[in-house]
Amino acid sequence: MNIDKTDKIILDILQDEGRISNAELARRINMSPPPTLERVKKLERNGIIQNYVALADPSKLGLSCFTYVEVTLVRHGRKGVERFMGAITKLDEVMECHHITGGADFLLKVANRDIPDYENFVLHKLTALPEVQHLKTMVVLSTLKHETKFPSPPSGDSSESL
Repeated sequence: MNIDKTDKIILDILQDEGRISNAELARRINMSPPPTLERVKKLERNGIIQNYVALADPSKLGLSCFTYVEVTLVRHGRKGVERFMGAITKLDEVMECHHITGGADFLLKVANRDIPDYENFVLHKLTALPEVQHLKTMVVLSTLKHETKFPSPPSGDSSESL
C-alpha cells in the first residue's frame, strides 16, 4: 500500500485521538467526510490500523509494580520454545513478550499490584513453566516516557510503499 502525506496525518491524529469523529477528522485534514472515511477504511483493510483501544491508568486499576524480565529457556528446540510461547500468552500479568537475541531468550513486561504480588507470579506461574531455566528481573522505579504512538514513516517525495 502506498501511504501518502494525508495518510500519515490521519494516522498521527488517530493514534492521539482514536475516538475522533470522521467529520472532525475530515475537517482537520481539509477533506470531505466520505473520502476521509474511505482512507481510514483502506488503512484498516491493509492492516496499518490494527485496532482501536482505550488506554487505562494502571494505578487506578491497582497496578503499581512493573518489571522487565529476561527469561532463559532450558532448551532451545522448536517444541520447547513453542510450548513456552503458548503458555506465556495465557498469563494475564504479562503485558508484552518479545523473542530476543543476546543472553536471554525472551523479554517480558509484567504488571503486578506490588512486589509480593510479583513474587507470587514468579514462584507460582512463571517458574512453574518447565521450559524456564533462568530469570533476570528489572523493576521499574519510575517511567519518564511511555508512548503508544508510532513515529510517522520517513517522508519521501509524495508517497512511499509500506
